[in-house]
Amino acid sequence: MGGVVGKVELPKGNIVESKLEAKVVEVMKGRASKGSSIKSFNSIILKFPKIDTSLRKCKDIFEQFDEDRNGAIDRLELKHCFHNLELNFTEEEVNDLFNACDVNEDMGIEFNEFIVLLCLVYLLKEKPSALLQAKSVMSMPNLESTFETLVDAFVFLDKNKDGYVSKNEMIQAIDETGERSSARIAMKRFEEMDWDKNGSVNFKEFLFAFTRWVGIDEAEDD
Repeated sequence: MGGVVGKVELPKGNIVESKLEAKVVEVMKGRASKGSSIKSFNSIILKFPKIDTSLRKCKDIFEQFDEDRNGAIDRLELKHCFHNLELNFTEEEVNDLFNACDVNEDMGIEFNEFIVLLCLVYLLKEKPSALLQAKSVMSMPNLESTFETLVDAFVFLDKNKDGYVSKNEMIQAIDETGERSSARIAMKRFEEMDWDKNGSVNFKEFLFAFTRWVGIDEAEDD
């Protein structure tokens, strides 16, 4: 049905950097300083089927926390979700996460938005105890490795390690494939990520584009 990128005009709060984005950028800078195990954009593409399968398994968790069964998780349900996962966030942090992931501003977190939210939570709550608690509740041992792959993919694209991906960095990453059409492909991929057209892509924008690339948004239409 067109994917998340086609559903919205602008992601909420993307023009002015929020506290949440600032935190994510700092964490991504730290991850980038350690380097990436990914060596080419093609290797990311080859991981699409495995990532797709892993992320679609989150549907059961999503439905568990969609208490009123309306296809979206509202603010109160999100608070219940974090409580059940034993993840401690302040009221402000919960609201920031909700606003960041409710990109079509319909006051509810849909399935593809929920996946992005879980990945941001994973990134921000990197303490082993928090991860183990969340993982034991969700009973999804492969989810951690999937999120690590997504972080690794972004780090691979972020050549200058500043927490953002620029158009030139995207071109460089895809140029490394050696294909003649790489520049055109790079531009298309970058445009799919750069919603606010400011020439810079943050990790959240990357995640939403990724859910479209692997077809997660289509799960909402099944």
